[in-house]
Amino acid sequence: MAETHRLQIGSLRSDVALTLHTYHAARIWTGRQKSDAKHSILGLSGFCAYVNRMHRGAAQDDPYSDWWLVQIEEKVESCQAALKAIDQRLDDVMAKLPATLDISENLSVTPVKVPLFISNPLGFKAVYLLTNYDELARRILLAQHVGLVGRRDMEVWLDEGASVLRSLFGLAQSYQFSGATRDDFAANNARAEAARKMYEKFGEIPQDILEGTRRSNFAPPITRGRSDGDADDDADRVELED
Repeated sequence: MAETHRLQIGSLRSDVALTLHTYHAARIWTGRQKSDAKHSILGLSGFCAYVNRMHRGAAQDDPYSDWWLVQIEEKVESCQAALKAIDQRLDDVMAKLPATLDISENLSVTPVKVPLFISNPLGFKAVYLLTNYDELARRILLAQHVGLVGRRDMEVWLDEGASVLRSLFGLAQSYQFSGATRDDFAANNARAEAARKMYEKFGEIPQDILEGTRRSNFAPPITRGRSDGDADDDADRVELED
């Protein structure tokens, strides 16, 4: 008789850390806490928590979670194009430097190192956008330092890049776990009706998403029979180190 051996292999782990060289990019990461004088601003770390909830909701067959993952994926692509357009404009400015002038990269002498604990691919996609913005901000600051752009233009370009990322975060903030599944919509029951009401201001959900024929490239496998889509969202954690 052949002897059967059971292999017990643990989950795969890797250490991931992000290094930021500009205060502008660090602010995008952390966001801003609400105070008496100012409203809160969602940072990238908070964005990752929202996407994590979408990911769990989509795994539970919530079509609205799938819809938001599709929109987030599309928004990431448009943000990449927007940052690239700013970078190309900056290339035109930097091309005005004299050929005899060599300028090295401007890197922070004390960058911020951020350990990343992100549990879904779209969270990492947003991190890539932040690294693009950090590099863009460094180049804009350098262009102002060497007299290629004025202070006002510098501030406008920095704000333009920051707005690109914050528009992505704003889309994530509009998400809520609907509590309904595709089976609920097929039965047209009370859960489905409550979900429609919750998302009424966003219009009708696309039919192909409702049917499950179109999902995000980064959507999780669907696991039916669970209802913890609004469970704790501490899978995405961040720490800051100087």
